[in-house]
Amino acid sequence: MSGKKYNDSINLLEKTKLYDPSEALDLVCKTAKAKFDETIEIHVRLGVDSRHADQQVRGAVVLPNGTGKKVRTLVFAKGDKAKEAEEAGSDFVGAEDYMEKIQKENWFDFDIIIATPDMMGIVGRLGKVLGPKGLMPNPKAGTVTMDVAKAVAEAKAGKIEYRLDKTNIIHCPIGKASFGPEKLNENFSTLMGAIIKAKPAASKGQYIKSCVIASTMGPGIKINSTKL
Repeated sequence: MSGKKYNDSINLLEKTKLYDPSEALDLVCKTAKAKFDETIEIHVRLGVDSRHADQQVRGAVVLPNGTGKKVRTLVFAKGDKAKEAEEAGSDFVGAEDYMEKIQKENWFDFDIIIATPDMMGIVGRLGKVLGPKGLMPNPKAGTVTMDVAKAVAEAKAGKIEYRLDKTNIIHCPIGKASFGPEKLNENFSTLMGAIIKAKPAASKGQYIKSCVIASTMGPGIKINSTKL
C-alpha cells in the first residue's frame, strides 16, 4: 500500500506526459512531502553499452548550488601535500594509518577520497572495499591529483561524480527540495550539460534514451529528453 502523501503526489502528475525540465523541477518540489528535506535525484538512461571501454561515460562536475549535503573528505597525502589538504579544510588527512583504519576497523566516516598519485599504491590495497562503494579515487573525476587543495575545495562546494552503472543508467543527486525549482534547474542544466558533453564518439543513435527526476520519497517524473 502506498501512503497518503505518495498518492497525493501521484495525483499531481499526468502518467503519460513527458515534462519540460523546468516544469518537472517545479513539480518535484511539490511532490516532496516528507518531514525531512528530501534529496532530488536524476536518473538518465543512455544509448550506450557500458561493457565497451570506448562507450564509458564518466566524469565530475561542480554543481553551482552544491548538493545541500555536508561532504566529508579523506585525503591520502604526505609532507607538503598533507599540509595543503589540512589547510584546505579536509576532514581527514593521512596515509598508511587511514589505510589500516579502513582495513581493520571497517571505518567509512567520509564521503570522498582524494589522493596524490604517489599514494595510489597504498589506496590500491583498499580496492576491494572501496570499489564496490564507488569510493575509489580516479583521475577522470579529479580525485587523483597533486592539487589536493583545489580537490578538497571543489568537493566541499558540491562537486559530484557521474558514471554509468551496469544497466547504462547514471544516478545523481542535484540538490534538496528546499533549494526550490530555480536552483535545482541550474544544477540540473550543469549536470546534463556535462553528460551531453561526455558523449563517447563510439555512441550511435539516440544518446539520451530517458530522463526521470524524483525526490527521495516521491514518484518519478519523466522528462522530455528531446528538450535536453
